[in-house]
Amino acid sequence: MKTLKFFVPLALLVATALPAFPVSKEIVQLQTQVQALQDQMARMQQAFDERMGVMRNLIEASTDKMNQINAGLADLQRTLKQQQADGGTRTDQVSGQIQALNDSVDELKARMGKIANQLDAMQNAQTTLPAGSVPGQPGGQGQQQQAPPPDVLYNNALRDYNAAKYDLASQEFADYLKFYPNTELAGNAQFYIADLAYRQGNYEQAVQEYDKVLEQYPGGNKAPAAQLKKGFALLELGRRNDGVRELNSLIKRYPRSLEADQARKRLASLGTKPSAARPARRTGD
Repeated sequence: MKTLKFFVPLALLVATALPAFPVSKEIVQLQTQVQALQDQMARMQQAFDERMGVMRNLIEASTDKMNQINAGLADLQRTLKQQQADGGTRTDQVSGQIQALNDSVDELKARMGKIANQLDAMQNAQTTLPAGSVPGQPGGQGQQQQAPPPDVLYNNALRDYNAAKYDLASQEFADYLKFYPNTELAGNAQFYIADLAYRQGNYEQAVQEYDKVLEQYPGGNKAPAAQLKKGFALLELGRRNDGVRELNSLIKRYPRSLEADQARKRLASLGTKPSAARPARRTGD
C-alpha cells in the first residue's frame, strides 16, 4: 500500500506534467515564427531604407541636372540675344560698307563720264569754235562756273556725311542739286539729304525727301535704299500699315536686292509675312 501510495502521487505528477510538454513546444514554435517575422521585418526595413537612399540620391542628382540644364538654357538665351544684337550691328556695318562701295563706284563712273564729256567738249571746240574764241563763256554757264566742280562738291559732302557733320553735309548736297541737278550723282545727293533727316530723327521730312528720290530719280541706284528707308521712317512715325505696305512694295520691285532682304527681316520682326500685294503708292501715304 505504501508502494501504491507512492506511485499514485507520482502518476498524478506525471499526468499533470504530460500536457505541459506540447504547450511548451507550441510556444517555442510561435516564438520562432515571431523571431522569423521580426527578422523579415528588419530585412524589409533595411531594404526600404536602402531604396529610399537610392531614391534620394536619384532625386538630388536629377535636381542638380535640372539646375544645370536651366543654367545652360539661360546662358544659351543670353548668347542668342547677344548674337542677334551683334548680327544686327554687323548687318548695319555691312550695309554701310556696301553703300560706301556703291558710292565709290558711282563716283568713279561720274568722273569717267566727266572726263569723257571734257574730251568731247575739247574735240568739239577744236572743230567748231572760230579762232580766238574762248570755250565755256556762254552767259548760261556763269552761275555754274561759280560753284566748285561737281566731283569736288560731292566728295566734300560725302566726307562730311561720313564724319557725322550732318548740317554741313546737308547744305553741300543741296548745293550739288542746285548746281548739278542732271548729273548721275544727283539722285545720290537727294538720297543723302533724306538720309540725313532720318538720322537726325526728322522722320516726316525724311519721308518727303525719300519720295523725291523715288519720283525724280526712279531709275537711280539709290531707289531701293530710298524705298527701304522710307518704310522704316513710316514705322518710326507709328504708321505701321503704311510702313508694311512700302516694305512689301520694295520686296516685289527688287526681290533679289540687299534692301529686300532687310525689308523681309524687318517685317519678320513685326510678325508680318511679305505679301504679294500691288506696289504701294509713293505719295500720300
